[in-house]
Amino acid sequence: MKKTISLVLVSALFLMALAGCGSSKNSNESSGNTPSAKKVELEFFQNKTEAKDSFDALIKKFNEANPNIHVQQVNPPDAETVLKTRVAKKDVPDIIGLGATDTYSQLAKSGIFADLTGDALLNNIQPAYLNMLNKLIGSESAYAIPFTANASGVIYNKAIFSELGVEVPKTWDEFINVAQKAKNAGKTAIYQTLKDSWTTLVPFNSLSSDIVGIDFYGKRTEGTIKFDSPEFREVAEKQLKLLDFGQKDLFGKGYNDGNAAFARGEAAMYIQGVWAIPEILKSNPNVELGVFPFPATNDEAKNKVISGVDTLLAISKNTKHSEEAKKFIDFMLQPDNIQFFIDQQKAFSAVKGVTQSDPSVEGFNAAFESGAIEDFSDHFIPSAVKADTIIQGFLQKKDVDAYVKQFDTEWDKVANRK
Repeated sequence: MKKTISLVLVSALFLMALAGCGSSKNSNESSGNTPSAKKVELEFFQNKTEAKDSFDALIKKFNEANPNIHVQQVNPPDAETVLKTRVAKKDVPDIIGLGATDTYSQLAKSGIFADLTGDALLNNIQPAYLNMLNKLIGSESAYAIPFTANASGVIYNKAIFSELGVEVPKTWDEFINVAQKAKNAGKTAIYQTLKDSWTTLVPFNSLSSDIVGIDFYGKRTEGTIKFDSPEFREVAEKQLKLLDFGQKDLFGKGYNDGNAAFARGEAAMYIQGVWAIPEILKSNPNVELGVFPFPATNDEAKNKVISGVDTLLAISKNTKHSEEAKKFIDFMLQPDNIQFFIDQQKAFSAVKGVTQSDPSVEGFNAAFESGAIEDFSDHFIPSAVKADTIIQGFLQKKDVDAYVKQFDTEWDKVANRK
């Protein structure tokens, strides 16, 4: 989830190079896709640090079963920036694992990835996640295969809830009442990690997706709506309300601090994604935790689990080993392999028939079964807008008028550069 684009020079270079990347040959290109008689070396570049060990285990299994192919994982810090730099240099990895973010959208639109429309690899993928990718890039073409989905909402301490005598809240008012009871009992109601700007996107996504909806961002692109609207102001006011229930040093604690503190039982609730659960359990395997959808409104039907494609698998358009790359992706999509991955990562499968049965996330099952899920709002916000830093600054200054104005200003700046 971390979205830190830190180098202006890198971004400029990336944008200038996009137009040529789809048609230019890189150092790996050849005139055909016939597998080499020698051992084929494939680079698998992916952006999830927490999933490195899980991918390594599957890669080892694949390499052992395919002695003529060797897959090497590359997982650098600030992976999206690194990938953009490499794309600008026309050095595209053979296989890329990314989230369904604005970075993926830019790359897909630029012609970096192979078009997999109609490929057999898509046959067992859940249509909902294919539709999310299509909507993100505004095309029916398939430039990636959804692999796993994540989900975010509220992680809660079951022992503390029992001690307080409260039930899982289903509406915004119920949620605030639970938080107030925890606060009145002298507990931290909601542990907040505002030192890391990306973590501000987790509650924002639930509030935005449930209150204004994903279509809001398409309308903003069309110019038919502004952030300075009553609906988005409701999102802003509720973002501020959450600050009333955090620990003392909200802006001094980051993601790792939050995971450790929640593992120690220092808070009743933690607004985060399922990706945090393995980290929490590493610190304390015995913590009693559960999850529930963030109840952003007082209409239960609108309070959905925020879920999107956490990892998609794409193939470089210019790789000279496309068949071997497809073989690796086909291997990753096999039920036993994706089951292994989602069990370790507490994620959800994009492959039909593979389900997440871990009791720690069973609180999301009803939403998945009924289809009460919605994509992440920030997937539809251009990365150059830097929503996370805008939100972090707003939570420090608490000025709603300045907040909505800054969102509109930054959005228009990005739009005018196109």
